[in-house]
Amino acid sequence: MTKTRAQFSSRFGFLMAAAGAAVGLGNVWSFPSMAANNGGGAFLLLYLVMAFILAYPALMAELTLGRYAQSGIIAAMSRVGGPGGAGRLGAAIGGLAILTACLGQAFYAIVTGWLIGDTLIPLLDLLGLEAWATRLDGAGFWKDWGLASLAMLVTVGVVLAGVNKGIERWSKRLMPLLIVLMLALIGVVMTLPGATTGLAAYLVPDVSQVSGQLVVDAMGQAFFSLSIGVGAMVIYGSYLSREASLPKTGAQVMFIDMGVAFIAGLLIVPSMFVADELGVDIFDAGGQLQSSSTLLFDVMPAMFAQLGGLGAGLEILFFALLAIAALTSMFPVLEVPVATIVETGRVSRGRATLLMGAVIFAISTLILMNFEVLFGWAITVTITYNMPLIGALVCLYVGWLLSRNAKLQELRRGSPEIEDTLFWKLWPWYIRFVCPVLPLVVLVNSL
Repeated sequence: MTKTRAQFSSRFGFLMAAAGAAVGLGNVWSFPSMAANNGGGAFLLLYLVMAFILAYPALMAELTLGRYAQSGIIAAMSRVGGPGGAGRLGAAIGGLAILTACLGQAFYAIVTGWLIGDTLIPLLDLLGLEAWATRLDGAGFWKDWGLASLAMLVTVGVVLAGVNKGIERWSKRLMPLLIVLMLALIGVVMTLPGATTGLAAYLVPDVSQVSGQLVVDAMGQAFFSLSIGVGAMVIYGSYLSREASLPKTGAQVMFIDMGVAFIAGLLIVPSMFVADELGVDIFDAGGQLQSSSTLLFDVMPAMFAQLGGLGAGLEILFFALLAIAALTSMFPVLEVPVATIVETGRVSRGRATLLMGAVIFAISTLILMNFEVLFGWAITVTITYNMPLIGALVCLYVGWLLSRNAKLQELRRGSPEIEDTLFWKLWPWYIRFVCPVLPLVVLVNSL
């Protein structure tokens, strides 16, 4: 008896899960400060252009690959490559994606733990539990280890419940909550002194800063924000209904991702200038706005501290929305290795989830034990090297080794008219010749 593959129960469920995978700390952490430091509206415009030029075609390659193969990235790349060396190389590329997902999950769990802690500290203060808040606010291995374990426990619990009762259910709850929290905070921040100055810095284009480097930076931001290169969109594509239109669904995921990044900028950049108005130092020695890490963990809490009781409430909401963004990105990344193990037919989903959760948390522990050396290394290997490389290779396989007819038949399942559209006239050519090159440009530039 053939086991039925899990499938998202609705388009909305898929969109929220895929958006949760795409919307992470890159959207609400690094994107706003990058925009503010790089021409404001000029960077926004370049980001939107690069999302269409690079991110959307690459996203479509991963979604199409997953739904065609009805499997995770190792089996999918192997099947497209065929029985020979290309198939074995495809499986190896898929294996690299799995390793990248595990390493990325390991350092992401640490950061998510910090965000959970920063949510709990002001909440404990408000509840009169100052001793607990002070203990949680202190630095140390065991504090970070405990918070990272909490982040992993939540993630394991959601993935353990399955695609529908776990990932889909919680994505449908958390993603709308994330957007509501952001809009509520924007409404409050815009009433504070300095917010309009920040709004102008974010939205008004400074064309004098437009350069080749800025174009590459916008390309990298657009690519990484959609979680391409770790196999997450491949596995989500395999769970997508065969009746769904892939081009339309992929575009909806991209627009949600871009929309959240834009809204995050409306919150973060004005908040930075509110902090400046309140006397918090937001510029570095070179006159640039503070780095994203300093902004998140130093500037924003300092601003909230200047606002008294209102600031305490805003701080709880702000770090809660960041923790939600981080957690919704962790669900699909854990699902990548879990689904791969389950597909072998030898291990149940429950055991695979517990096994991979334990392995990834062991890596997190190792990073924490050697933090100065391994934390930055893990980020560099995952984001700078592996993700653009894997993204380029997936585009090559889908573009050259998955036949034109196979791509057409898969896209026709949800879009019978696809052959007459501009998308079909451009995309098969584009992922052959253009899409594999652009991620490598990002990689070489990072080197």
